[in-house]
Amino acid sequence: MLIVIHRLTPLLTLLLWLPAFKVMALSFPLPENGNDLVGETRTVKTVYEDTFSDIARLHDLGYLDLTDANPEVDPWLPGEGTEIILPTRFILPPEPREGIVINLAELRLYYYPKGESRVITHPLGIGREGWSTPTGTGRVIRKQANPTWYPPESIRAEHATDGDPLPAAVKPGPDNPLGKYALYLSLTGYLIHGTHKPYGVGMRVSHGCIRLYPEDIDRLFSQVPVGTPVRIINEPYKAGWKDGQLYVEAHPPLSEQLKEKGINFTPMVQAIIKALGDSPMKPDWAGMKNAALNQRGVPVPITAIQAEPNPSQQDNIALSDEADSPGR
Repeated sequence: MLIVIHRLTPLLTLLLWLPAFKVMALSFPLPENGNDLVGETRTVKTVYEDTFSDIARLHDLGYLDLTDANPEVDPWLPGEGTEIILPTRFILPPEPREGIVINLAELRLYYYPKGESRVITHPLGIGREGWSTPTGTGRVIRKQANPTWYPPESIRAEHATDGDPLPAAVKPGPDNPLGKYALYLSLTGYLIHGTHKPYGVGMRVSHGCIRLYPEDIDRLFSQVPVGTPVRIINEPYKAGWKDGQLYVEAHPPLSEQLKEKGINFTPMVQAIIKALGDSPMKPDWAGMKNAALNQRGVPVPITAIQAEPNPSQQDNIALSDEADSPGR
């Protein structure tokens, strides 16, 4: 289902970048009865002044969320009255559904509040190539409002080389890259924090830490207790069920993953097989391949068919290198 909402206005775009402006968080009841999808895909029509950065922040999406879902639209000059797809429907990451789950390939955080049957999701920025955010499991060990940033020697050396030397400590304030709030993780040296450069949310721009929009970390900081488990995964392909229909969701793999393994669809095939479990339904492998090639980041149904898939065709799909994706 597509939901059409009102377009932005120049005044709303201006208000969006004011510190006190609040954007609605994406919060959904947890699906029941074996379902895995939350939310609905929406659309918005632009006015001439809009950019993808403005639209993304207003709807709690990342910049690359919009460029992936709308590859034919100029992100800086979308024009007047252009219909933009808002990818606000999600297949939840693989279980367990607890604590904080961060999917690097998706550039997205999912938070499952303890004792509540709901999920909250936010876009995030992660480490750029050469400063990759690691996968792993840990927990929140400390929360700090108005944090001081102590840049590691490696980051100070990089800045010095670029002619922008950093002090040993950056005090709280508008120039602090941690923003107003930080969650310190048991994964040594890594944080979930705000930012003084919100346009980098939904992109790979950090030195490995995980950054959120200021309004999102504000909410998350107040909700997440110390001790909350954190799981960081890298799953560009997800599969799940909605009312008896199997869906897949494909995102561009991280660039490091492409360099190491090249393009292949084996992970998506594996995700589909895992989602199928003991179900007698058979997926449309050609439809799966199309979704994997497009990498729009939007859940698409894989029509169930009764005939057994051709094993040789399935193998070719799994090992194909046709996709032309630069990765994240």
